[in-house]
Amino acid sequence: MKNIQNKWIRAAIPALLLHCSIGTVYCWSIFSQEIADYIGFSKSATEWAFSFAIFFLGMSAAFLGNVVEKDIHRSSLIAAICFAAGMAGTGFFIWYGGTHQHSPLALIGIYICYGFIMGIGLGTGYLSPVKTLMLWFQDRKGLATGLAVAGFGAAKAIASPIMQALLNSLGEGGIYKMFLILACVYFVMMFVGHLLLAKPAGWHEPVSQEKGARAIDVIKTKPVVFVGIWLMFYINITCGLALISQEKMIIKCIGLAGMAGVLSSITAIFNAGGRLGFSAWADAMKDRNTVYKIMIILSIIATGLVILTKGIADMGQSTLLLILVLVLLFVVNAGYGGGFSNVPTLLSDHYGMQNISAIHGITLSAWAIAGTHRQSAGNLHCRACGTAGRCQRRPWRTDSGKSCGISNRVICHHRAVYHCLAVQLLPGGRKEKRIKVKT
Repeated sequence: MKNIQNKWIRAAIPALLLHCSIGTVYCWSIFSQEIADYIGFSKSATEWAFSFAIFFLGMSAAFLGNVVEKDIHRSSLIAAICFAAGMAGTGFFIWYGGTHQHSPLALIGIYICYGFIMGIGLGTGYLSPVKTLMLWFQDRKGLATGLAVAGFGAAKAIASPIMQALLNSLGEGGIYKMFLILACVYFVMMFVGHLLLAKPAGWHEPVSQEKGARAIDVIKTKPVVFVGIWLMFYINITCGLALISQEKMIIKCIGLAGMAGVLSSITAIFNAGGRLGFSAWADAMKDRNTVYKIMIILSIIATGLVILTKGIADMGQSTLLLILVLVLLFVVNAGYGGGFSNVPTLLSDHYGMQNISAIHGITLSAWAIAGTHRQSAGNLHCRACGTAGRCQRRPWRTDSGKSCGISNRVICHHRAVYHCLAVQLLPGGRKEKRIKVKT
């Protein structure tokens, strides 16, 4: 196995195996209500499991970035074990909650397994293949990272119908059985990825004792740049999730409740496409900051058209305005995904490949903080827009739609302003010395 020096076998395929597994964390909305009903708690109580998972994803990436930097085999194995164990543990506590309704132990167990244990698997699994891909694809680093995180984004589109089919076919207790089955499947996928993943033979890591070799020392060389990247990443996630988390409600409000599942899969495809497309496009640009400006402009145009035409307030009465609302959702998803895929390459342009995993991990702390704000932002948006059920009972009530439009405008205006501020903090990137590897 060590003699195989092929970028697809040693980097691209294992990255997809790892990210297509851990990316299923975004399938939470598929089964969150089933979990709440089965264990006898409110949906809002169980929602914290997802928020904890995103929080510990970012925090584990920030604190375990050095582990990934030193040994990707160890980190990818940690990811496989923690993610699978977290899923299996979640299944166990769902079963326990079904037999002991309203048990706090069941809820706390789900928080620990899905939030903490799985979160560690998510953070280490997310980081492990990124630097390896950039080393193998040095001429197309954007394409490389896009391939990895596109798998994370596409996982929802791939796994959602499978999970739904399992829930429908497993009968009584299908929710916990699904978790136990998927824990086994994802462990196998991630373990195979762990065995295949390897850096190029010609790459040698710098000695950590060397002066300036630590990640924090590298960041200190351009502290303002790092703050700008972190801020841009944080705003992209917070504002993106605030809108995306209300996606189904918006779809129902415009009269397409029957197509909510299909449209969710389509938006997931745009999410994955933005991760791959924008990062690959950035490879052809002199300055990678340009791609962020393009994403911002597209978001402003889509948002502005919906606001000016009162597309959501129209509640689906006009086909043209309905299409504009869907375009808004597609553009926001694509920009949200593109923000993820361009961060590691942008960091490497400014700081080089030395300790890039650790620096990327520290940047992902923005994801952790944004994840904890997701639920409060989503709830605020819901209060402004009205519930999906209210839209269904009164499909042409315009005050709810008007509130949606106002709330979306506030979110997107803040998103544009802060993104522009962050982009202005970023100077142009620089080219790195490349090593030749066999393909």
